Amino acid sequence: MTYLDLSYRTDGSGRTAVTRDRNRRVRNLLEAVLLTAPGERVNRPEFGAGLLDLLFDANSEALETASEFLIRSSITRHLSDVLAIDALAVERDEGELRITLTYTVIGDDEQQTETFTRKA
Repeated sequence: MTYLDLSYRTDGSGRTAVTRDRNRRVRNLLEAVLLTAPGERVNRPEFGAGLLDLLFDANSEALETASEFLIRSSITRHLSDVLAIDALAVERDEGELRITLTYTVIGDDEQQTETFTRKA
């Protein structure tokens, strides 16, 4: 099966880039949910977790707990038909946000672990 490769771009021939790798597709979908700010998509204003806004907030245990809740709820809301979350860890350090997510793709028994890192 062929999937649209995210983030949207063109390939070497000028056509829309695609991927056949299912794991890459799921990672792309996760990254889109995590890094898109609510209101950023015109026809889906509720889409996204908006985690980039958290980079500039002061470190605190309450913020990490809120971040985990935000991530879980956003992924569940937008990708519950694609994957199930098994474990989630959020770490913030000196303007860097690191999210480690372990999940199982629906219809697949193999767990996947992905780490998303963004610096301020």
